Amino acid sequence: MKHPHLANLARAVGVGALLLLLGGCSMEVLSPKGDIGVQERNLILIALGLMLLVVVPVIIMTVVFAWKYRASNTSATYDPKWSHSTKIEVVVWTVPIIIVSILAFFTWKSSHELDPYRPLVSDAKPVTIEVVSLDWKWLFIYPDYNIATVNEIAFPVDTPVNFRITSASVMNTFFIPQLGSMIYSMAGMETKLHLNAFEAGTYFGLSANYSGGGFSGMRFKAHATSQQDFEAWVQKARASNNPLTPDVYAALAKPSEKNPVTLYSSAPAGMFDYVVHNQMSKIAGLDPATCTPTSKNLIAAAE
Repeated sequence: MKHPHLANLARAVGVGALLLLLGGCSMEVLSPKGDIGVQERNLILIALGLMLLVVVPVIIMTVVFAWKYRASNTSATYDPKWSHSTKIEVVVWTVPIIIVSILAFFTWKSSHELDPYRPLVSDAKPVTIEVVSLDWKWLFIYPDYNIATVNEIAFPVDTPVNFRITSASVMNTFFIPQLGSMIYSMAGMETKLHLNAFEAGTYFGLSANYSGGGFSGMRFKAHATSQQDFEAWVQKARASNNPLTPDVYAALAKPSEKNPVTLYSSAPAGMFDYVVHNQMSKIAGLDPATCTPTSKNLIAAAE
């Protein structure tokens, strides 16, 4: 026979462990710092509120009915042959239809407004960042600034950021929780994402799709800064005297874990397209000799 005090202690330890685990959750999706993130957070709360319109009354009625029709309540009506109630039928059909209709409206509306391929409307000039997922790190290329980085990006606040995303290995997902949408990176394909940040800060990004042994280390920092600080960051990268040559990329493309932040002072023009075409050629079984000379050199170095 189990001791009652031990059972209570076990329950207390279990609840404490659960609270400890929940205490480590930062709930970043519910604390957005970008326009897309805010809209997605609102959509989550709207869906939650609509579902609670069903859940809360059901919980209340369960408790009320259990109390009212308990065995000791002899004043409750006993009707063992009851089989139908028009009022109940109207409620159990009408309420779900209304809720599903409202959800359908918001789903249709948000599917267009939050399309990751849809550019953000802004008077500010967008910053283009080309994203390549590798094993197990992130390579970021700034074609307009001729620089590149590993596991770190920066951009000005209140400025649209246009991401072009691909993979040089297996499939991953590119995700900055506080800024918004998550989208896949796939070999031989290009996906797009448009985000912004309305508040300066450092936000963490990650891959949310398991891709092997070093997956847990596929994290990066996204710095939303003032325009002046962003330009200083670009100058810092240019002054690093560390060009991203084909040989450097070949070494970078090899599997490695927990790579430190690295800045590259330059990157080959059109490198992102070369990576896409390289993977596409491998998938399609094409001859690399048909590629352009610059692309051919890059592919040869990476193999």
